[in-house]
Amino acid sequence: MGFRLPQIASTKTPDIPKGYFAVYVGESQKKRFVVPISYLNQPLFQDLLSQAEEEFGYHHPMGGITIPCSEDTFIDLTSCLSV
Repeated sequence: MGFRLPQIASTKTPDIPKGYFAVYVGESQKKRFVVPISYLNQPLFQDLLSQAEEEFGYHHPMGGITIPCSEDTFIDLTSCLSV
């Protein structure tokens, strides 16, 4: 069963629309999400970025920020941000 949230989109294409950036989320297999840059101002998202910095530093070989949480947790959190 699949669904699509209005503010975030999972994508396999390398194109990122203006005003968005890519993040990779997941524990064993990473899934790419394109999220609005406005999330950078949100304290909940800033906490995720701090966790990413602690775990990965500033080296993200996949080309986007790798967030160390499960896909379900990320979707739940971003659902709260897009309300």
